[in-house]
Amino acid sequence: MKVEFAPLNIPLARRLQTAAVLQWVLSFLLLAQVCIGIIVILIIHNYWFLYVPYMTWLYFDWRTPEQGGRRSNWVRSWTVWRYFKDYFPIHLIKTWDLDPSHNYIFGFHPHGVLVAGAFGNFCTNYSDFEQLFPGFTAYLHVLPFWFRCPLFREYLMSSGPVSVSKKSVSHVLSKEGGGNISVIVLGGAEESLDAHPGKFTLFIRQRKGFVKIALTHGASLVPVFSFGENELFKQVNNPEGSWLRTVQERLQKIMGFALPLFHARGIFQYNFGLMPYRKPIHTVE
Repeated sequence: MKVEFAPLNIPLARRLQTAAVLQWVLSFLLLAQVCIGIIVILIIHNYWFLYVPYMTWLYFDWRTPEQGGRRSNWVRSWTVWRYFKDYFPIHLIKTWDLDPSHNYIFGFHPHGVLVAGAFGNFCTNYSDFEQLFPGFTAYLHVLPFWFRCPLFREYLMSSGPVSVSKKSVSHVLSKEGGGNISVIVLGGAEESLDAHPGKFTLFIRQRKGFVKIALTHGASLVPVFSFGENELFKQVNNPEGSWLRTVQERLQKIMGFALPLFHARGIFQYNFGLMPYRKPIHTVE
């Protein structure tokens, strides 16, 4: 196979976009493990004055991801997220005005492999969300597993994500006076295993819990579709019934999250790697 290398005269802005997306991909794939490794090293070498205070604080802070999280406007405004958004690029399109005196659930589809559209639109200050939905605060709900990873949970919460548990969604939707939006990727980890280019397989028939929560809190449901989400990566062929799919589904049940075997382009060449393709994402509400 002939390797297609990236030209040397690529503008600096595009190189910075590539670097921004690279750190995002590596953060999802490796940062949690690195953070756990740091804690283990501190314990092995008995740096108690570092890990004991943190673990004590973590004990009292354990429920924060279910209580609105702890977003940092400073982190959400990092310039790296502007380059991240422009890499694809990511666009948010509004088709209907929403009343800021109510709370809403955004049912986000499709999951894709790494949910780039949801992160870019609702976890950074460089999307058009604030201009399109003035008076609203969006909370992207992600798997509770990520908030069980010490140190990594702090970094994740700083961008705005919160747990997708029932308590967490209820907390967001119970705000008096409205103005809160729960963004739930309804297909979840199961849907990511079917995220193939040119294909949309949505898992929603058995996902009715969000409807019950919406009825309980009087929140309105808003469908959100992110066109281009499944075009960012290719997956190893894993049809229903194959040995690979069987293993992936069993691991998902055990760990709570899926492990899609994906690939796309590289950093300095376009043939193979873990960098997503430069495909536009249009998230439509």
